[in-house]
This record gives sequence, structure tokens and C-alpha cells, in this order.
Amino acid sequence: MYVAPFPGPGGTRQISTAGGSDPRWRRDDKELFSLDPDERLTAADVNGQDPGFEVGVARPLFVVRRGATGNAYDVSPDGQRFLVNVMEEQTNSSPIAVVVNWAAGLKK
Repeated sequence: MYVAPFPGPGGTRQISTAGGSDPRWRRDDKELFSLDPDERLTAADVNGQDPGFEVGVARPLFVVRRGATGNAYDVSPDGQRFLVNVMEEQTNSSPIAVVVNWAAGLKK
């Protein structure tokens, strides 16, 4: 993953060597969340004060089992709570009975 200043001058900076996806910033821009290649939600401290930009080592928080397409997760403004789009657990369901020609059975 990379970050770049917007708007303004400056180049992009690589912040992840192992890859990642779905980055989200904490509202105060002091923490960056993302999913690593093993589907773990990670958090890294960020120091964006001038003159430099520093990102700490990403620490794993928990594993995310992705659900349907779309956003995998979102983070609260304070970075303390997460809303995660997960797959529903598969359970054995009851069989469905389909009755055909049911109107003929009413005449008897």
C-alpha cells in the first residue's frame, strides 16, 4: 500500500511491503487500518506531522471472514469499534416441500 499527500506536493510513500487492501483512516489521522493478505484486520500508528511522515509496524487485531462484495469493514471515528461484513454461518436447513396441483386436493 502507498500513501500520497492530497492536495499538495510530494511523492507517494510505500507503507506496506507485504501488501494489503481496504485501508481506512481513523478520523484524527493518527492510525491506519487495513486488511493484510491473510485477511487479518491490522492497525498501524501514523505520525503525519511535518517535516516527515512515519507509519509504525502494522499490528494484527483480528481475522475478518469476508462476506458479500462491497466494503469488508468500517471503523468508528475513535478507532475503537468495527463493523464487519462477514459471511453467514452455514447451517443445516429444513427441507422445503413443494406441493403441485394443490387446488385439485381441495375438491375432495
